[in-house]
Amino acid sequence: MLVNIAEAKAKLSSLIHAVLHGEKVVIAKNNLPLVDLVIHKKSGKRKLGLVSNIEVPDDFNQEHELINQMFYGDTDENID
Repeated sequence: MLVNIAEAKAKLSSLIHAVLHGEKVVIAKNNLPLVDLVIHKKSGKRKLGLVSNIEVPDDFNQEHELINQMFYGDTDENID
């Protein structure tokens, strides 16, 4: 959707709603595209979790045989 600046000023709320629902909005001056109206994306490094003093055990990534059996069944069977 191409919208000139004057119309964008008058309909800003509805244009934001359109962008949030997946529509592409381009703001123009005299029908010459100038800027895209896009959803804001946070910049910077993302902080994972809320607790800072969690310790991850050394064996965290090691597989557990019982859990593997629950997901994959008996893996000791020979498949011909």
